[in-house]
Amino acid sequence: MSVQLNHTIVWCRDKHRSANFLTGLLGLDSPTPFGPFLVVELSNGVSLDYYETGREIASQHYAFLISEPEFDEIFGRIRDQGIAYWADPGKQKPNEINRHDGGRGLYFDDPDGHFLEIITRPYGSGG
Repeated sequence: MSVQLNHTIVWCRDKHRSANFLTGLLGLDSPTPFGPFLVVELSNGVSLDYYETGREIASQHYAFLISEPEFDEIFGRIRDQGIAYWADPGKQKPNEINRHDGGRGLYFDDPDGHFLEIITRPYGSGG
C-alpha cells in the first residue's frame, strides 16, 4: 500500500495575504487559484490549499524541511521582516534557533496564528 499526503486545507482570514506570506518567506512560486482555494505547491508534491473563513481559526502546525543554504535565505528574510521566532515550540527561547539532529531549526507564526517551523534535518535523523 502506498499512502501519501496530497494536500491539506489551511484556514485563514485572507488567503492572498497568508499564501503570499508563506511563498515570499520560503522563496516558493506564487500561489495559484483553484476553485475557492489559493494553492501553494511544495517541492514534494504536497500542497497547502488556503481557504478563507470568517469563523474562529484553530492554530495548526506546519513544518518545512529545507536545505542549509535555504535556511540561511529564509532566516535572513525572517530577521529582515522583524518576524518573531523561537528555538522551541513552547516559545520559551525567543530569538534563538535550535540545532536538533545536527541541523538548524526555528518556529514562527503566520498572519493567522498558525505555528510554522523550518528545519534542515528530520527529527530523529541523528547527527
